[in-house]
Amino acid sequence: MKKATFHTTLLSIPIQAVVAGFAVWWACGCATAGEAASIALKDARSAKRIPVILDTDIGDDIDDTWALALLLKSPEFDIKLVVGDKGKSQYRAGLIAKLLETAGRTDIPVGVGLGPTSGGGGQSAWVKGYDLKAYPGKVHEDGVKAMIDTIMQSPQRVTLIATGPVPNVAAALKREPRIAERARFVGMHGSVRRGYGGSKNVSAEYNVRADPKACQAVFTAPWDITITPLDTCGLVHLTGEKYRAVRDSKDPMAAAVIANYRVWSADQERAKQAESRSSTLFDTVAVYLAFSEKLVKIERLGIRVTDKGYTVIDPQAKVMKVATEWKDMGAFEDLLVKRLTGPTVKPSDKP
Repeated sequence: MKKATFHTTLLSIPIQAVVAGFAVWWACGCATAGEAASIALKDARSAKRIPVILDTDIGDDIDDTWALALLLKSPEFDIKLVVGDKGKSQYRAGLIAKLLETAGRTDIPVGVGLGPTSGGGGQSAWVKGYDLKAYPGKVHEDGVKAMIDTIMQSPQRVTLIATGPVPNVAAALKREPRIAERARFVGMHGSVRRGYGGSKNVSAEYNVRADPKACQAVFTAPWDITITPLDTCGLVHLTGEKYRAVRDSKDPMAAAVIANYRVWSADQERAKQAESRSSTLFDTVAVYLAFSEKLVKIERLGIRVTDKGYTVIDPQAKVMKVATEWKDMGAFEDLLVKRLTGPTVKPSDKP
């Protein structure tokens, strides 16, 4: 075993903890920098990860698969549950389970969401033949109940990340309204000042338009809400060297993302795109906002969901945090590439 030195110890500690440790060293007059490293290491080990649930319509647009990979690669999170939403429940649950198994994270439970069990999508060829019953981890046939139980039994406030339409979340609120007191909601939803592709015309964004009533229930519940609308998430793509770094990565999870992207692209009759650039990676921004807001401009806005699926700024509506502009989208792309090509966070990595 390599002997730990001051330098190798520092390299293993999150930068926030290093800064905090050296601040204490400076303020208290510690005799050596090594004492600062010890303080920083202690702070890092005592830090708590964010308990999260992902509610996703994975298997339709490919960006949900990229978002799940980012979630699995982010050390800030303690992933408690992943649930498929908006029908096609067996297809979505199987896709989630196979990806978790690929990542070596079968400790994470899978939830079967509401809606029809039948149906497939653009990634059906990748999940074909996978037996959900053979998943080594836990599969909750009632994903909504699993969501409620996870939130209500958690000693910490849970972050619920939603990257699709939200019938599961609306149903959970109806069954147990108190989840809003014990969770916060982070979603990829809406179009506030810009629409698809950066258009100056706002759009009825799909995740809202697909079930406006469910989104109205979620957006009026008494929890803290943060959203990335098309204004920010609709601009994210990987191209050039950044995309090639992910495409050519030997990491099993990155390889699975690209394999799914190729299958999905072929199904969408744009196979060549998968060799040169990503599609729009909307949902990855919601995952990012669950642990940081540094790279975006956040505005506190009242947002009202119309019956036609528009998200309208309304001073009388519930106020939420909205990522309306990028401060540094290039830095986010760099972070995305670094995370996706880096190691998957394992249960043993948890403090």
